Amino acid sequence: QVELVESGGGLVQAGGSLRLSCAASGDIFRFEVMTWNRQAPGKQRELVATMTSDGATSYPDFVKGRFTISRDNAKNTVYLQMNSLKPEDTAVYYCNIEGIRGSWSRGYHRFTSWGPGTQVTVSS
Repeated sequence: QVELVESGGGLVQAGGSLRLSCAASGDIFRFEVMTWNRQAPGKQRELVATMTSDGATSYPDFVKGRFTISRDNAKNTVYLQMNSLKPEDTAVYYCNIEGIRGSWSRGYHRFTSWGPGTQVTVSS
């Protein structure tokens, strides 16, 4: 199994910044697609950032230029830098990683994991 744990959420004033972290643990061989998603009360979960294994990134227009996804391969950690935060960015933020776990001796298997989420609250 691959477990994810997000951290870095909190309360921030509008215009401020936060950096979220998503630490992965387990029998990880390779990350293939990494995403950050968010869900505000009463709304559907939405995608806010994507990174593929080759380092390509993409963002929806409502966060483009403000959010940046990155990764530290040595730490098996994915980050979301959020700048110029707005009250409408208030939500629980979830990390999702798809990849391959295992080893040559134990065999390789695809996985997809979600973290439990971290609350981000932006005050006006």
